[in-house]
Amino acid sequence: MKRIVLILSLVLMAVICPAQAIIDRALQEELNRCGENEKIPVIVLMKAQCDRTQLNQQADCCPNRIARRDFVVGELKAFSEASQYDLKQSLAEMQQKGLASESKMLWSANALYFSATKSAILEIAQRNDIEMIGFDHKENLIPETEAARPSSASREITPNVFQVNADKVWELGYTGEGVIVSVLDSGVNYNHLDLADHLWDGGEEFPHHGYDVVNGDDDPMDDKGHGTHCAGTVVGDGTAGSLTGIAPDATLMCVKSIAADGFGGSVNIAGGMEWSVEHGCDLISMSVGMVNSEISDRELLRRTCVSILNAGIVAVVCAGNEGLYILQLLYPIPNNVRVPASCPPPYLDPDQLENPGALSCVIAVGAVNGNDQAADFTSQGPVTWTNTEFGDYAYDPGIGLIRPDICAPGVGIKSLDYLTTNGYCTMDGTSQATPCVAGVIALMLSKNPELTPSDICRIIEETSLKLSDHKSNITGVGRIDALAAIQQVPDHDGVEELLASQVLVYPNPSSDNFIVECDGMTEIDIFSMDGRLVKKIAINNRQCHIDELNKGIYLLKVNTINGISIQKIVKL
Repeated sequence: MKRIVLILSLVLMAVICPAQAIIDRALQEELNRCGENEKIPVIVLMKAQCDRTQLNQQADCCPNRIARRDFVVGELKAFSEASQYDLKQSLAEMQQKGLASESKMLWSANALYFSATKSAILEIAQRNDIEMIGFDHKENLIPETEAARPSSASREITPNVFQVNADKVWELGYTGEGVIVSVLDSGVNYNHLDLADHLWDGGEEFPHHGYDVVNGDDDPMDDKGHGTHCAGTVVGDGTAGSLTGIAPDATLMCVKSIAADGFGGSVNIAGGMEWSVEHGCDLISMSVGMVNSEISDRELLRRTCVSILNAGIVAVVCAGNEGLYILQLLYPIPNNVRVPASCPPPYLDPDQLENPGALSCVIAVGAVNGNDQAADFTSQGPVTWTNTEFGDYAYDPGIGLIRPDICAPGVGIKSLDYLTTNGYCTMDGTSQATPCVAGVIALMLSKNPELTPSDICRIIEETSLKLSDHKSNITGVGRIDALAAIQQVPDHDGVEELLASQVLVYPNPSSDNFIVECDGMTEIDIFSMDGRLVKKIAINNRQCHIDELNKGIYLLKVNTINGISIQKIVKL
């Protein structure tokens, strides 16, 4: 309780501002159209934002990626609950009067969504703790090209597996085992034979191996076909005939964020990402995106993607299939790439450093054919964020944000047919390229589960098959190469054990100073057990003074040229 009160006081101090909330364009149009008693679904973005630098410093002290994820999720939930407290009190009163529905929190963006009447929305807009109110509109989230074409169930490994050299990685013993991949899409036919023996175990609460964000239930069965096809490209193991998965032993988590008609909105996407991270995914594969996004959609999704990065998770997202519409001026650059693929990556390529900006969890994916030529439909960058709260990646003047990051086979891709438990079909699109990249990342994480999003993005970019001299707004840095990537992934266990054995801390406990012995030390950071950085020590000798610290247990983050070791010290 004390923690909530403290966070609440900080939030209230951060939002003292006379400015009123901004009502975005689409919501204003809806307000003009609707009657007085109609309820309009809205997204509210709170003004208060947590200190991301401090959050990351605290998270960096966590001993592993799982602990980091849990810590970040807990902190962001607490922050959102505190900053939204007063607004929720007002909404509860409105709900009693029939003016609003029950609100739901999106902790990753410090946002919430609900439905309310025109008068209620206009009243809420007068508050000074709200950044923006947007219309929770729905659109087709699936960037489709052609309809699915039936394929036979012949005994084979599909060509895209060979094209990215995934089969050669299997020979090294890495098949994705132990890695949980959330496929956020139209759901999954989890009864398909090629998926049945490596589905996420959700226990009694989630007996169907995932969650349906659209309907709010535990059954993410696919009623569109898109999600099952994408899932098969990540983890299809060939039990029914054709081996379609890049990481056939990875564990599949099924998340349905798209309705049967293919429609959904930014709330569906953000909610699916949050649920996936809360329930333990190691990465997210999303062949979805918005092409008619409003500023509120973009800000909601980028805030979400920043939080997912803070939690140490990477999201692989399709760029879209609107490349052919550029000439028709329907979706011109810098608005040709779908959101959230337009969000920045976790690592900035040297070519992007000409116009750098902030980071997020997104690896954006374009499509090539079997000859590594860019698919004519693949969406093209650059994009810009100058008209949002983020204000970065200026374009014209400026190079904008280069999108996509990488490309993969996306033409004539054979994978699972959702209408059967043993059939296959063929599809085209960046939707098909995206799960290929997700599968490669699953292979990488099976070798080293402690890879950071930045590590993952950098490695796949540096080891890709180059298709241009510089990072391209059509194919990114090039076509992904699973074998080259896995060869650059450092072994995890050996490095961790070596560092642990090399770092010596004594005397421990200590009342005033202690000595750290380790070759290649560069810096020592001392953190309290709640994650606060309390002291930084530059290494000019082995002795560390802590006489000014209070009694208790502290974490030492020992930075070395070979990696990081986390130790504990007791101050007497």
